[in-house]
Amino acid sequence: MTLAAEAAPPPSPTTVSIDPRPAPEACRSMTEVRIGVDALDRALVALIAERQRYMDAAARIKTDRAVVHDAARIEDVVAKVKTSARSAGLSEAIAEPVWRTLIERCIAYEFEVWDRIKG
Repeated sequence: MTLAAEAAPPPSPTTVSIDPRPAPEACRSMTEVRIGVDALDRALVALIAERQRYMDAAARIKTDRAVVHDAARIEDVVAKVKTSARSAGLSEAIAEPVWRTLIERCIAYEFEVWDRIKG
């Protein structure tokens, strides 16, 4: 076993399931569209909740409040999201502002957690 493998943390036990829904191309009514959107929204909430737990971990790990906001990391995340969006067929006009808002709110949350546990 390599040193890197020994030091690797265990995988997250979280799994996200998505409720049954019709494929978008198969929808014949707004009821079916809404069933699909609502199912995806529930899955997205679960994923964002897991992302928030990583912000809890970041606040716990970071020793200096000044490093909570990291402009270079923000741009790195947005660049990766835009690449993933292109691969998935998601409009960058949707992906980029959604992630920038998500990142902004996650940073604000991380500041709150950092202040609560270390401030």
